[in-house]
Amino acid sequence: MTDKNPSRQHQSQRPTVPRSKPNTASPGRLVQHQPARRQDWINQSPQEILARRLPGKTEPLRVLEILLELFNTQHTALNKTVSHKTRQERAQFLRRFFRDLKAKAGFNTVPDPRNLGQRHIQAMAAIWQREALAPATIQTYMSFLRGLTNWLGKAGFVHAPAHYGLTPQEYQRHEVANSDKSWSAKGIDATIVIAQICDFDRYVGASMRLMQAFGLRRKESVQVRPFEHVQPFDRTGLPEQQKESENYLWIKGKGGRVRWIPIASTMQQDALAFARTVVHSRASPIGNPDRDLRGNLRRLDYALARFGLTRAALGVTAHGLRHQALNDTYEAQTGVPTPVRGGGRVELAADRAARYKVSKLAGHARLRAAGAYIGSRPRQGSKPDQAENLNQQGPGTDTARKPQ
Repeated sequence: MTDKNPSRQHQSQRPTVPRSKPNTASPGRLVQHQPARRQDWINQSPQEILARRLPGKTEPLRVLEILLELFNTQHTALNKTVSHKTRQERAQFLRRFFRDLKAKAGFNTVPDPRNLGQRHIQAMAAIWQREALAPATIQTYMSFLRGLTNWLGKAGFVHAPAHYGLTPQEYQRHEVANSDKSWSAKGIDATIVIAQICDFDRYVGASMRLMQAFGLRRKESVQVRPFEHVQPFDRTGLPEQQKESENYLWIKGKGGRVRWIPIASTMQQDALAFARTVVHSRASPIGNPDRDLRGNLRRLDYALARFGLTRAALGVTAHGLRHQALNDTYEAQTGVPTPVRGGGRVELAADRAARYKVSKLAGHARLRAAGAYIGSRPRQGSKPDQAENLNQQGPGTDTARKPQ
């Protein structure tokens, strides 16, 4: 397996730096890390296990539980496992889906999952339409159903939402922001509040300073190793023409995507310097070593709530720091506020370069992803930029490769 941690590269050149040797891939993402199969299923294939539970002779929800036990750790399309959060949400949805076929859709009995038909999906889609579920929710539900039918060897059984009578407005996600979700938009001085949080909990404060300075997600900020994840440019593997700083911060984001963020501002340097005073060793991540990742994320959420930094109290979330960093990046690049901040029109090339930088900083592969944070470019007879990809557009072609 290729090592994705930059700290493991060129070790022979840095013999004086003490290093731990953890497996850099998260155990929750590795296929071989599966729950132990129950004793009476050993040496049996999923097909053999299910064949012993005949339709009509086994409770449908019992069959569903067997399917979940066999397959729920697996990704729908890729050869890897999914997070505990996805497992929980998928299991909750599928249980509710089959119960609702009887409770809401009017079917006399709950069908065996192996006998799921188009009429069942059609009936539930009509209910989602009537309940006016959010497009993102409908997309997630359809994805979970595709996973179920894939487990049963029925790939392609679940059609696109339009097949079931849903309109594009009902199932297409809206990927363009129409308001500024930054803390500054709510009149909150992030620097002052984060300083107060640092006094309350240095680990949480260090994470939030990194979120503010680098536009990180909350999980990314907790996992940063402020010594090992800082590397000189020549170890990033990026083309020379993309060099923006002498040192870069290595981040592994959603889906295992890696990106390198230039350490260019005083705020970034100060955030990393503070983080280094918090960790217990050069190999340590930001989070409190007495808590696991989930515990550190809960602690961060608790601190936010304690200081009123919730959607219900002050109208902000931790993700607002990411929005703020990305909006500030666009404004620094163009000299004009972003569309969600009421900025005026920017020349096309300058707008595109700034959006490229925002998308790259955020760790996205598509140029249009910038719109989810800064809003869409006003159209004046020109074609929108929404179909562009960072692998094909923008100043350079590399989007954060591993060190070579």
